Amino acid sequence: MLKLFRFLKPYWWQIIILLLSTALQVYTTLQLPALMADIINKGIVAGDTNYIWMTGLLMLGLAVVSAVASFVSSYYAARIGTNYARDIRREIFTKIINFNLLDAKDFSTASLLTRTTNDVNQVQSVTIMMLSMMLRAPLFLVISVIMAIQTAPDMSWIIVVGVAAILGSVVMIMSLVIPKFKIFQNLVDKVTLITRENLTGLRVVRAFNNEKVEKRKFGETNEALTKLLIFIDRILELQNPLINIIFNGTTLLCTWIGISLLTKDFAYLGNMTAFAQYATFVMMSFLMMSILFVMLPRANVSAHRINEVLDKMSKITWRSKTNGVPDKTASVEFRNVDFSYPGAAEKVLDNVSFKTVAGETTAFIGSTGSGKSTLINLVPRFYEATGGEVLVNGLPVKEYAKDDLIGRIGFVPQRGVLFSGTVKSNIKFGAPTASDEQVHKAARIAQAESFIEKLPKKYNAHIAQGGTNVSGGQKQRLSIARAICKNPDIYIFDDAFSALDMKTDARLRGALKEVTAEAVVLIVAQRVSTIKDADQIVVLDSGKVVGKGKHLELLRKCKVYQEIVKSQLSDKEYAAEVARAAKEETVRSGRVKHATGAEKKMKDQKAKEEARHARS
Repeated sequence: MLKLFRFLKPYWWQIIILLLSTALQVYTTLQLPALMADIINKGIVAGDTNYIWMTGLLMLGLAVVSAVASFVSSYYAARIGTNYARDIRREIFTKIINFNLLDAKDFSTASLLTRTTNDVNQVQSVTIMMLSMMLRAPLFLVISVIMAIQTAPDMSWIIVVGVAAILGSVVMIMSLVIPKFKIFQNLVDKVTLITRENLTGLRVVRAFNNEKVEKRKFGETNEALTKLLIFIDRILELQNPLINIIFNGTTLLCTWIGISLLTKDFAYLGNMTAFAQYATFVMMSFLMMSILFVMLPRANVSAHRINEVLDKMSKITWRSKTNGVPDKTASVEFRNVDFSYPGAAEKVLDNVSFKTVAGETTAFIGSTGSGKSTLINLVPRFYEATGGEVLVNGLPVKEYAKDDLIGRIGFVPQRGVLFSGTVKSNIKFGAPTASDEQVHKAARIAQAESFIEKLPKKYNAHIAQGGTNVSGGQKQRLSIARAICKNPDIYIFDDAFSALDMKTDARLRGALKEVTAEAVVLIVAQRVSTIKDADQIVVLDSGKVVGKGKHLELLRKCKVYQEIVKSQLSDKEYAAEVARAAKEETVRSGRVKHATGAEKKMKDQKAKEEARHARS
């Protein structure tokens, strides 16, 4: 909790107002029992009506001042606590949004949601209570004890008995419930996780008719959470009857002792009444602090979980300013790049090298788990290479400021991601200042214009959260349009054409040439038809580059590529491709032979001329 108090610094002047109003409330409230004692002793007993009226009006004025001060302190406690929680939530979200992929894997999505909502709410509630009580309860306690002893010293031992009883009950309750708070937060995480999994995977659950299994899984966790909450609530509810017994017992004791003292001095009646009120204030102060002490451990667990996120040191650090001057011509180069996940024994990428420049399309293909997606994630520094060097426009990615590097890249993930809003807002997501003409052009190139024009509001049509109201292919095309609208130096397509039919795929790749003539294009694909026209194809197998070249060249020389092509084509189609490769090799060999002969002939001619010149 203490580490989170730094978020209270902007509200120091409001805290001062809160403390002053709280002190004023305590002072005015504690004057009332003494004035009541004076009314009884000096007014009622003495029969002085004028004194009763004057003192009564003074008590009324003090009560009004106390009420106003209480309102001010409560208002500022709520205001400060709410803004405090808002700032923490904003800081957590900012931290999460800046996580790289490895950082995010250290927390589950469900846990991050719970920490941002439920945990912050717990901290907020305790903070508001602390702001309300941190001065009020101690002041009430100390001043009430002093005034109670001054008013009726013979009865002061009653306060000690009452306070001891309250402390005993609080310690007993805390010892039972505090160990359960961490278990409670973990169960809340688990309920959130199961709920989120089932909402995002609803189709799969229904497709496999596993509703009963998921209901049972949720039911078991929900039941465990319910039982734990019932146990905590039962223990906490013991506090009310225990406190009532202690309060009533203290009042009864005050009355009993007070009446016995009245037989000696009737004027003791006012003192007894004031003492009973002061004793109540003392025990109420202890009660408020005990409630706070019960809630603090629960909030402390939440604060610890929040600090785990806020204190998370990113595995990737960015420069505040790009160190160096990138080339004006777009390029991507890998120099002997290695990558392995933290704690993993094997490398995901091993000594990968290639270079591609503006106007070229480089494709990556290989079996599942060969490292294709990991490779392209190194370009925008979603991951950090553990060996070698990744360069963008001739400058290592480690030397870039984040905005500078990301601003040069248009990334289309394997799974199209859309945000709640409109078609237009999703296309403009990476280029907020793009004009309508640029948006329409991007949609046209991405082959999304045809279905957008059929929507009721066209480019202003609503997109639901996660793009649930559009198909997978439409989602991919809008994701591609989003990257095109950004007009980057580097386009990265992570299997971004997988949901498109062959015809749309071909049209889209043809249209892309219009906007990528001065850009680098990196494509991860499973279909050979998508990448066969690429300027360079990099074949990966178990993280290693086993082939590099064009389609027909790899078909002649790379066994892994041959197997991939053969698995996707019929025997007849594969034979035709092999024949094309052989013919291309023959033509290429002829060109090389012809070029070699012509070069030899030119050299001979040049030698003859030099000899003739020497003789002359």
